[in-house]
Amino acid sequence: MLLSFIALHPGSVVLLDEPDAHLEILRQRQTYELLSIAASDSETQIIVASHSEVVLNEAAERGTVVAFVGVPHRLNKSSDVLKALRDIGFEDYYQAEITGFVLYLEGSTDLAILRSFADLLGHGTQELLERPFVHYVGDQPNNARKHFNGLREAKDNLVGFALFDRLSRSDLASDGDLAEQMWPRKEIENYLLPAISLGRYSRRQGALVYEGDLLTASETHRWQEAMNNALQDRLPPAALRNPDDPYWLDTKISDDLLAPVFSAFFKTLGLRSSMSRADYHQLGPYLDPDEVHEDVVAVLDAIAAQYLKARPAR
Repeated sequence: MLLSFIALHPGSVVLLDEPDAHLEILRQRQTYELLSIAASDSETQIIVASHSEVVLNEAAERGTVVAFVGVPHRLNKSSDVLKALRDIGFEDYYQAEITGFVLYLEGSTDLAILRSFADLLGHGTQELLERPFVHYVGDQPNNARKHFNGLREAKDNLVGFALFDRLSRSDLASDGDLAEQMWPRKEIENYLLPAISLGRYSRRQGALVYEGDLLTASETHRWQEAMNNALQDRLPPAALRNPDDPYWLDTKISDDLLAPVFSAFFKTLGLRSSMSRADYHQLGPYLDPDEVHEDVVAVLDAIAAQYLKARPAR
């Protein structure tokens, strides 16, 4: 029907509302191609409303893309944007326009743990971390910089914050439009303070499993004892006594402690392990606010300070 209308009304202006809706990716691209050819042949202008990344990327190369965020404006305004689209995609440009701020983390587990700390503290970053524009870059600061610089071709007042586990390099920029920071300890999981949080976790989970049962007290004790034994078997005595022992600074806690401790813990209880790395953020709420390490507070404060510089679309 669209092609027929264009053929019957050459030289017209055709308004289309999401002609790509409900089409899979290959068909979206094919639809755009057919409409573009038909419009060119009949000297017709087509104005399309679309949320399709495929259509937007195609239009950026061959037509004009207007973003209706804040004051409507042309988005693909330089060749650098077109080049960056091959790696970035329009959905990232759209989020950059809306939020004015991008958060770079190594992975989704980092976001979950940061969010748990912000919630525990009632920190000002709670709302930001609930629905952030976040991009995961692993332990590669250059990936964050490349992505950020590409986005700034479309939004030149964009600001960002990049957070990494402890790296061997020291060339991170702590200020500027993209502030970069790394944890003083080996990784973010080190701040979950397992010597404290694991004991409370085991007591709570044991109580929940047997809640209302006559054996609640004894089973809760059994869960706690299983966790204490698993910890003591794998922690140096000095680390058990001193929360600032070098062990807590230099050990990759997620792999070298939490994974084997949970494995032994659930095996002792005769249960299949239900705690993976993606779930470690659940330990955060078992800390008291005054037990959260000062490094965590400093990082959250730094994120909040950088976010205050953001100029989101109105």
